[in-house]
Amino acid sequence: MKEYNIRRHYETKNHDKYKHLDMTQRLQKVEELKRSLVSQQTMFTKAKSQSEAAVKDSFIVAAEVAKSARPFTEGEFVKNCMIKVCDAVCPEKRQAFLNVSLSRNTVADRVRHLAANLQQQLVRKGKDFIAYSLAVDESTDTSDTAQLSIFIRGVDSSLCVTEEFLGLHSMHGTTLGKDLFEDVSRCVDKMGLPWDKLVGLKTDGAPAMCGQKSGLVGRIREKVQEENVTGELTAYHCIIHQESLCGKALKMEHVMSIITRAVNFIRVKGLNHRQFKSFLAELSSEYGDLPYHTEVRWLSQGKVLERFFELREEICEFMESKGKDTTELRNKKFLCEVAFLCDIMSHLNALNLQLQGRGRVITDMYATVRAFKTKLRLWETQTLQENLSYFPHCQTMKEQVAATIFPTTQFAEKLGILGADFTQRFADFEAQKSRFELLSNPFTADVESA
Repeated sequence: MKEYNIRRHYETKNHDKYKHLDMTQRLQKVEELKRSLVSQQTMFTKAKSQSEAAVKDSFIVAAEVAKSARPFTEGEFVKNCMIKVCDAVCPEKRQAFLNVSLSRNTVADRVRHLAANLQQQLVRKGKDFIAYSLAVDESTDTSDTAQLSIFIRGVDSSLCVTEEFLGLHSMHGTTLGKDLFEDVSRCVDKMGLPWDKLVGLKTDGAPAMCGQKSGLVGRIREKVQEENVTGELTAYHCIIHQESLCGKALKMEHVMSIITRAVNFIRVKGLNHRQFKSFLAELSSEYGDLPYHTEVRWLSQGKVLERFFELREEICEFMESKGKDTTELRNKKFLCEVAFLCDIMSHLNALNLQLQGRGRVITDMYATVRAFKTKLRLWETQTLQENLSYFPHCQTMKEQVAATIFPTTQFAEKLGILGADFTQRFADFEAQKSRFELLSNPFTADVESA
């Protein structure tokens, strides 16, 4: 401060209060005022640090609430639990826990701040991408509203890969190719991602997605060409979804429909369900219940088949006690088909799980699919030779029925059809075989065409 400003303030405000003090008393008064100032500053600093700690803690709890997809009101429940634990463990810290605000509105506000921060981080990372790809999926929720989800995977110059959820858009009108393109384009522009760095696009295989002219793939290719991009946009149908669709090539829906009717008879009515569980408990069965089969849950079919085969005798006895005809369920040929479908679905489910997870590279995923295609050829040959080493349920049924009843040749044909369907559906991946080999094993790749 300037000296004359201080003098003027002293003469107008404090001269009469301190004019009677001598020099020694003045020095003592100055020291006293300094100590008072330091004490005030310490109090405010302490209060500020406590306040910052309380805010940080509320952000931590809000992040956990959001990650677990719980309602925002859970914050108040968590706070009550923390206070009760504090009273038992460290009652002197009770006020610090009370200062943490976890009301519904506060948690919602914290989650909004976290989401905005994550988006800002993704925008900053996106500026450093030398290439990125998009994964787009459209599905209808329980309120019949179409939800478009968009994921991104980008790589920077240091080969650091970023894989994130880019956006979720509700589509209340039509879901044509132009509608999908508008939402995807709006999301890309909002994130500031350059179109000339887009190198890959993954869709769910719907016509509105993969149409070459009016579909999302065709429109994005036009957009990329407008940006004067010379590189090729590679479009794929989701590899996990295609693997799931391959199972339908077996054309054994008649087997699954009979099993589904039996399961629904037991599970739909509460009384039947309770009595069936009690029946299994009386028999000291290894399993205590039957699971439902849901079409959208791809792995559920294999689980239902496995459980049905293990409980086939118990299910027939229970249904007969209810006056139901079980002729179909006891048919030897039908049970052989159930055993085969159970074995092959367990192999398909294992393949599906191998393809799932974050950070998977397409070369490894396709190598897994190619290995499975080779296994199918091996299993077809072995089945024709009546070698069922990889089909334990089929082995069980073959030991229980006559050799003329067990349709070995029919099952071998099914394996051949399944292998052909894998080849057809993954033709777009086969077209990229040379690129995959360059990345997975550079020493065997053709250098001239790389």
